[in-house]
Amino acid sequence: MTETPPPRRARAEIDLGALRANVRTLRARVAPHVRIMAVVKADAYGHGAVRCARAALEAGADWLGTATPHEALALRAAGITDVPVMCWLWTPGDPWDRGIEAGLDMSVSGMWALREVVAAARATGKSARVQLKADTGLGRNGCQPADWPELVGEALRAEAEGLLKVTGLWSHLACADEPHHPSIAAQLDVFRSMLDYAEKAGVEPEVRHIANSPATLTLPEAHFDLVRPGIAVYGISPGPELGTSAELGLRPVMSLKAGVALVKQVPAGHGVSYGHHYVTGTETTLGLVPVGYADGVPRHASGRGPVLVGDTVRTIAGRVAMDQFVLDLGGETPEPGTEAVLFGPGDRGEPTAEDWAVAADTIAYEIVTRIGARVPRVYLGE
Repeated sequence: MTETPPPRRARAEIDLGALRANVRTLRARVAPHVRIMAVVKADAYGHGAVRCARAALEAGADWLGTATPHEALALRAAGITDVPVMCWLWTPGDPWDRGIEAGLDMSVSGMWALREVVAAARATGKSARVQLKADTGLGRNGCQPADWPELVGEALRAEAEGLLKVTGLWSHLACADEPHHPSIAAQLDVFRSMLDYAEKAGVEPEVRHIANSPATLTLPEAHFDLVRPGIAVYGISPGPELGTSAELGLRPVMSLKAGVALVKQVPAGHGVSYGHHYVTGTETTLGLVPVGYADGVPRHASGRGPVLVGDTVRTIAGRVAMDQFVLDLGGETPEPGTEAVLFGPGDRGEPTAEDWAVAADTIAYEIVTRIGARVPRVYLGE
């Protein structure tokens, strides 16, 4: 992370003003009683977890969410101590004791995890905050309906001993980004049934939640007590079928830029980059852009990735290499150091992360999340 002026080699500009506006947009989509958990896992989808977490909280987020306990503990270590933080992807031997000491909400999907958190509670002498996750049909983490009675029963016994408090009941949707997919209604039915069982057994959760970004934006029946927007916080549409970022009232937060390192004239028939998958058709100029797959530029975008130089969107010529790629500039001769914009909000006609997702046959989530640590983040609007 850097506070210095933007480096010319490469930078990812993070517009915290846009992030705050996105959180306010999401807040307007839910009822006043529904709380918002801003998901900042994977270093806030590559945007920088601590700064983005603070900006989200400033804009009205109530909770923060991470995948791993280490991500959650890093937020606490950075001084974010006065809001609930939930982490959900635990593995055997993870630091349950540190999670309890830090007051984290820790997700439990099975008996092994419940046993470990109970042991940690006994060792620390403190009560754990536990959220029980139901597998309502996604088939990843979460407790199957057939095993739910055992998990709920054992959690309540531990709660009666003062070892933990069941603070939440939750699940995750598989196809919320596909409007009217039959699994959405089916999962909500299963979730309501599993909630009903747990609450009748005696669980009194603070929050019940299942809504991710697409459900936050389009499925009010899935909002319950809390919603968990992730990619929408960063201004990216959760799926093309739901609309573009602009149509959803969101603004992309990250812009990826680099300075052209070299411009040179080459003859017709000149091979470009490894394997010579691109050969110049005429005499032309080539521009070298000093970022590559080590920086997160997808190699799958070789020959397809769009880049704005000046007023023209060019396409990567040949293969993306580890540290660089080449553009055919069509005879234009921009000065070395001229800005090349890989993606941004699209205001100047530059490509967006969604354009790169199409070029690399992936999703925009991956495009922003994969931008590596070698690319400094420059924060705007702090």
